[in-house]
Amino acid sequence: MHPNPAFRQTPQPGMLEFARARGFGMLALSAEAGPLLAHVPFVLTEGGGVAELHLARSNPIARAPDGPAVLAVSGPDAYVSPDWYGLDDQVPTWNYIAVHLRGRLERAAPESLAPHLDRLSAEFEARLLPKKPWTADKMTDGVMERMMRGILPFRLIIEDVQGTWKLGQNKTPEARAGAARGIAAAPVGQEGARIAALMAGDQPEGS
Repeated sequence: MHPNPAFRQTPQPGMLEFARARGFGMLALSAEAGPLLAHVPFVLTEGGGVAELHLARSNPIARAPDGPAVLAVSGPDAYVSPDWYGLDDQVPTWNYIAVHLRGRLERAAPESLAPHLDRLSAEFEARLLPKKPWTADKMTDGVMERMMRGILPFRLIIEDVQGTWKLGQNKTPEARAGAARGIAAAPVGQEGARIAALMAGDQPEGS
């Protein structure tokens, strides 16, 4: 995480809510051959103490022993041109949001897989309303069971939550506003627009 305290002022509930809203991150752990990474959807338990996820049986992480891991959850990001600050002697930088969930990754009980998948699909199908939510009972008999044989359930027991909201807080309000306007006007797409809105004072969120 970025060491500047100015970028690390978001309270833990806000960081967990950001991670919950994103629901997708990079799982990383160390192994003898080097770091192992997997991109995974996840759901947080109600209190935010556990991230539930699953991995393909063929994934090297699924064959690693239980142990320390981190789930890195990234938000929007954007390049910042020093010209936008309206100040002399500035340099380019990158603004971004990221939350790291650190803890112990452990294999969950086999019987927890189906309920986990139901919670995962329910979480994201609910965001598509008014579309009628997809549910596993739409699957042909036996098909879901066969597909589930290829994945395994896991739990990340969260022990520490760290976050960076690098949004120009170390600049003057005028310089920060100028950078936000520059990002918003630049052809950088939806992520740049979101970063600009956050720099202008919107509350951080997962979208």
